[in-house]
Amino acid sequence: MFKKMSITSFLLLCFSMILAAGCFAFVVLEKEEALKEVFFPGAVIEVETKELSGETLANIKEKLGGSLEIQQEGSESAPVEAATKIDFYFAKKDGKRLGVAIIDQQPGRWGPVTFIMSMDLKGTVKAVRVMGYEEIRGRPIAQRSYMNQYRGKNVNSTLTVGKDIIGISGATISSRAATFSVKKGLVIYNEVYLKK
Repeated sequence: MFKKMSITSFLLLCFSMILAAGCFAFVVLEKEEALKEVFFPGAVIEVETKELSGETLANIKEKLGGSLEIQQEGSESAPVEAATKIDFYFAKKDGKRLGVAIIDQQPGRWGPVTFIMSMDLKGTVKAVRVMGYEEIRGRPIAQRSYMNQYRGKNVNSTLTVGKDIIGISGATISSRAATFSVKKGLVIYNEVYLKK
C-alpha cells in the first residue's frame, strides 16, 4: 500500500512539475492586438522592412554596447536571434504617417521576452507593451504601470535601470531587458530614419 502511494505521489509531483514548467510561457498580446494597443483607434498599418548593414549596423551596435541583444549574467534564457531585418510598423491616418512601432525580443531571466514600442515620427516613445514572455518573477514588467515610465524617452535619454528607469525588485534582468529593448528601438529608428 505504501509503495503504491509513493509511486502515485511521485507521478503526481512529476506531472505538476511538467505543468508548472509550461505555465510560465505567456502570450500577452498577438501582433494585431499589440499594434492596436500602441496606436490610435482606426490606424491603418503600413509595414516597411529595412535590412541593417554596413555603417548603419556598425553605428547601431556601437551605441548599444556592441550587440543587438543584451547579455546578462544570471540569465538562463536561450539566446535570441539578433535580427538585422527590421519591420517598422507605421500608423497612418488619411494617408499620412503619424507614428511608428518596432517589435523586439530580448533574453529575460528564464526565456525570451517580446516587446512592442511605438514612437512619434520624431523618435519619442509613446507606448511600450510586453507581447509575450517566459518569466517567473519578471511578470510585473508586463504591467502598464511599469511600462509607462518609458513614455517621453528618446534616443538622448539615459535609459539605465537605477537612473532614469525604476527597476523591479527581484526582476532586475527583466527590467534591464525591457530598457535595452526600448533603447535599441530608439537607436535603430534614429539611425535608419532620422539621420537621413
